[in-house]
Amino acid sequence: MGDALVNLELDHALATALIAAFLGGLARGFSGFGAGLIFMPLAAAALGPRVAAPVLLIVDAVLILPYVRTAIATCERRSLLLMVGGAYLGIPLGVFLLASLDPIALRWAIAVLTVAMLALLMSGFRLPRTPRPPATVAVGAIAGAMTASVQVGGPPVVVYWLSSPLAPKAVRANLILFFLATTAGAAIGYALAGLFTGAVLALALVVGPAYATGLFLGTRLFGAASERVFRSISYALIALAALLSLPVLDGVLR
Repeated sequence: MGDALVNLELDHALATALIAAFLGGLARGFSGFGAGLIFMPLAAAALGPRVAAPVLLIVDAVLILPYVRTAIATCERRSLLLMVGGAYLGIPLGVFLLASLDPIALRWAIAVLTVAMLALLMSGFRLPRTPRPPATVAVGAIAGAMTASVQVGGPPVVVYWLSSPLAPKAVRANLILFFLATTAGAAIGYALAGLFTGAVLALALVVGPAYATGLFLGTRLFGAASERVFRSISYALIALAALLSLPVLDGVLR
């Protein structure tokens, strides 16, 4: 009876991870972000943040590569480079938080930060002009710490670029390249912290196809969306992530 219960829990955890990977890939392909917002709340509840975060890092880093060439052609390079530079300043702090803090505390942090960023976006906040380089670097540092700790660095960066004069294509391209660039720094930190275990690598191979399918479909959907639809879906993704990240829902999600 005990073994059967363990197997049932493992099957449920794997099914949750597969669904989360597909939905995360769908969000990433459409908007350029959202993989962490969708995958981490679900997968962290089923597997724990120290497994879910490195799994997402692996599958996203590998499967986003075919989309990089198009993103480079449509990105806004100056803002992107400043944001990436700031992110690398924040990544060491994020790795430290992931390796040392209580998992429940990390998940509450996901919820609080996500809700705060969503409220700012939905308030109609817009930047009157492109911010100065120090502000861009600061936003990047916050996003880098959030990416390394819980793989949810999207909210501050999305707020920044959606509030700017950039067109949706440039926003999406910047987001794709930003998270790919910060993945390299986070991977070094994860390796030093011993987070790339055999179980993590095996799970990445299992959920990779689900993520790839979602990524492909999301990219196709983006081509048919207007700017209003793009913004609305981006907001909805953040709202859904805020809800799913609540630890009080563990009894439902697990």
